[in-house]
Amino acid sequence: MLPPFDAAALLERQAAEIDAPFELAAAEIAALPLSCDEPPDLSETPWWLTDEFYGSDDAEQASWLATLPADIRAAYENGPWDGSGEVFAAGFLHHDAGCGPAGPGFAAGGLFDTARPGPTLAAAAADAGARRTELGESELIGLLCGWQRLSAWAQSGQADCLNTLIQRRKEQSVELNRPDLAAHVDDEAAAALALTGRAAGRLLDACVGLARLPEVGAALAAGRIDWTKACLFTDTLAGLPDQDAADIAAVVLSAGDVTRKTTGQLRAALARAILAYDPEAAQRRREAARKDASVQAWAEPSGNAALAGRELAPADVAHADAQLTADARWLAAHGLPGTIDELRALAYTARLTGRTLHSLVAASASDGGCRDTRTSDSSASGASPDGGEAACADRSGNARKDCDTDANPDSGGDDAAATDSSAACNCSCNPDGWPLGGTINLTMPLSAWAGMSDAPGELAGHGPADADTCRDLAARTGPATRWCLTLTSDNGHAVAHACASHPPGPRDPCNAGSSGTVGDPVIRWAAGLRAKMQHFETAPCGHGRQTAAYRPPTSLAHLIRVRQRTCSFPGCRRPARRCDLDHVIPYDRGGRTCECNLHPLCRRHHRAKQAPGWQLTQPRPGEMRWRLPSGRDYATCADPYPV
Repeated sequence: MLPPFDAAALLERQAAEIDAPFELAAAEIAALPLSCDEPPDLSETPWWLTDEFYGSDDAEQASWLATLPADIRAAYENGPWDGSGEVFAAGFLHHDAGCGPAGPGFAAGGLFDTARPGPTLAAAAADAGARRTELGESELIGLLCGWQRLSAWAQSGQADCLNTLIQRRKEQSVELNRPDLAAHVDDEAAAALALTGRAAGRLLDACVGLARLPEVGAALAAGRIDWTKACLFTDTLAGLPDQDAADIAAVVLSAGDVTRKTTGQLRAALARAILAYDPEAAQRRREAARKDASVQAWAEPSGNAALAGRELAPADVAHADAQLTADARWLAAHGLPGTIDELRALAYTARLTGRTLHSLVAASASDGGCRDTRTSDSSASGASPDGGEAACADRSGNARKDCDTDANPDSGGDDAAATDSSAACNCSCNPDGWPLGGTINLTMPLSAWAGMSDAPGELAGHGPADADTCRDLAARTGPATRWCLTLTSDNGHAVAHACASHPPGPRDPCNAGSSGTVGDPVIRWAAGLRAKMQHFETAPCGHGRQTAAYRPPTSLAHLIRVRQRTCSFPGCRRPARRCDLDHVIPYDRGGRTCECNLHPLCRRHHRAKQAPGWQLTQPRPGEMRWRLPSGRDYATCADPYPV
């Protein structure tokens, strides 16, 4: 019960507080309730709270929205909101001290988890960072990603400042006829940022590169790529005309989610785009750069030294790389201790210093250090015991071919023509003959192998390769070569596969005939494999190639590695032939040895998958869903073949 209400007393007290005198008319005084025993009727809305005086809820909402930044206002208006809980995740715009933690907005899919970098995100990140020990794991990962976007945004601003300074110095040098004014901007930057001259020069080169690639600069400012990836764009496209470089950058930035690409994936995407944009220009660029070929030596921080060849022919590098692996395997089989990488380095220096592989074995035995380690890819690099079958490539409608030059000391393969008398013998008893052999997984369009196009291919472990390099390597293949054909969909994913017992017939342009073409033998070879084609499983899986055994048969293992050419962990590019074939659902828990439950996984990520809190599912054959301990999900699918 409210106390008695005396309106006259209230009016008198309020009047005493008003400086300016006023008078009420007699009628107004008579109308006042001078006293009452009951409280006033509160069922009616007082006039000072009506919409006409105070404003409507809609008007207040519109006024509040007008004060928000444009991107945040758009996020709010696009909703959808179900009316339950807070309109924004807890922590939204709570930047003032004592307003509560800002962390929940960084949870997966939260407002700040997807916000563009800028002052608003910076304030939220600073507020959440001060309470980072209180954040959940998904929120902490979201905050980590937010800082990365902010870092890219800040470096974009730094690049803009330096480009403005460069332009200003150029204008001043023209105005004052002093060319030297524009020649020392790197020195100004070095003094201001406490950088070495070389580091400042590198920074300015990257900034100038961004100035001619506006879409790359915009992606950096938006946090879609970081500084390292932006520099990858500028470095890779440095030798191309401005318009060509801008066009290629636009293609790569628009292809898929560039934010999820690692530097290795981005480098490969740029190389493919350059080859596809203008194959002849790429060839001219490569030939021009080969004039700068050199062998460089430098000291390592550890006190050891390094030796590297630069601007070498891609086919020679791929062949030499495979040869060193074959040498390392031979040394391991003959008892030399060490990992494959250590033995590759040993074979590398032995080849260059004129020592034979036999001499290394003899020296190790005489030192008493020879032990039968039998190191192989399976133990040294996480390869599956199933061996290293090659993946193959092709094209939708058009087929593709792949060759796996897997010559080794046990089979006496011939990867290349002998160039001198010391290389004439390639038998397994002569490990010092060149070539000893090796494995090169070459993927190229069938049309390119037939000479009907210059579409680029790929070298597993090396990346995209132009058609000439692919044809060069294919011509070096020997009798131990595996030839395969894979058909793909329009998006480059494998649809069907077949292996051949022999390569295509030789191409003879002079005898093509009036109705024939240079590629006829290759096309006939591909057509002859039609009956052997095996179609890959889709969802739901028919389990047609399932086996009851734990270890998949060689044919099934080969198909899995054709379907997925690299490790299935996000961003990992280790070739599938050097990976384990993992059961998504463990075999001892009822998991099938089938296409719908197998996938390639390198040894590092195989161990990670088995750690507490890591989960992996395969909703469709070849499509992987990872859930990490933070609760965040990541999806991967097989890398597409070049089409």
